Amino acid sequence: DIMDNVSMIVGSSTDVIAGEHTICTPGIIDTHIHFISPQQVVEAICSGTTTMIGGGFGPTDGSNATTCTSGPWNMARMLEAVDEMPMNFGFLGKGNDSLEASLLEQIAAGACG
Repeated sequence: DIMDNVSMIVGSSTDVIAGEHTICTPGIIDTHIHFISPQQVVEAICSGTTTMIGGGFGPTDGSNATTCTSGPWNMARMLEAVDEMPMNFGFLGKGNDSLEASLLEQIAAGACG
């Protein structure tokens, strides 16, 4: 097939990958994760998710099953917990613009936002 402004060259080095009976999708980035169980990672991988962004480590009511992780110590524990998992992770810090120092502290500890 020929389309305007599109050039695809198929030659002797082109590799065709059969896709019959499969569903092929790009990697999914889930930006609203409540991290409440390590098994979520396995389920996410099986559904095509490549990146999980969220928070909520759970030891306090202020962050239990939320999408944010408060404080540098807790951020470090979250990063340690996922260090060897085959997934890209981003952890959101907790705070507001009236406490700029605590936000900067969490970003320095590894928060992605």
